[in-house]
Amino acid sequence: DGTYIVETARMLFELCVKIQQEAGVRIEFIDMGGGIGIPYKPEQSAMDLEAVSKGMHELYKQIIVPSGLDPLNIVFECGRVITGPYGYLVSRVRHVSSKYKEYVGLDASMSDLMRPALYGAYHHITVLGKEGQIHDHVYDVTGSLCENNDKFAIDRALPEIENGDLLVIHDVGAHGHAMGFNYNAKLRPAEYLLRLDGSTVMIRRAQTYDDYVATLRFEGAEVAL
Repeated sequence: DGTYIVETARMLFELCVKIQQEAGVRIEFIDMGGGIGIPYKPEQSAMDLEAVSKGMHELYKQIIVPSGLDPLNIVFECGRVITGPYGYLVSRVRHVSSKYKEYVGLDASMSDLMRPALYGAYHHITVLGKEGQIHDHVYDVTGSLCENNDKFAIDRALPEIENGDLLVIHDVGAHGHAMGFNYNAKLRPAEYLLRLDGSTVMIRRAQTYDDYVATLRFEGAEVAL
């Protein structure tokens, strides 16, 4: 629902007019910031950007044009809505264990996708080749770091998972590599572009240990790995 964006535009338009009238300052542009969400869950719908645009345009004609502030540039910082839905983290299952809960351990970690561990963000997960199977198991999907919050999902209903399965974590295009890090000497993964014809091309190679220590400067000693 983009109503809040339209209402924010109303407040900013009215503020621009007030600043001009009371301080004589002409505002040249308004930055609406980011915050345009994407549907992280399958049952959610994408924001209707056309409706948002129409709503803002009507307010612009009602508030900005009569005040003499036209033309007023309007900008958005909408990186997530542009890149978020088009990135996937693919990780292999290294461990499946049953203690007081069912756990699935991946070779990826929060160093590859930080949002779930950082603030409990939801990212949809599918098991490659088992998309049509019933989700009759409940797992905590964990990463490979020595941190108890290194989890991609908690109590997530999924089909039965076995060692070696590939899990696909959705909607990581905006906050995957961009928020990645090297804690515990975790190396950054390669990135591939999926073309419209189904082919792939590597657009970023995997990080190596030489990359990891490339900026290290220790005068009088050599670093050998």
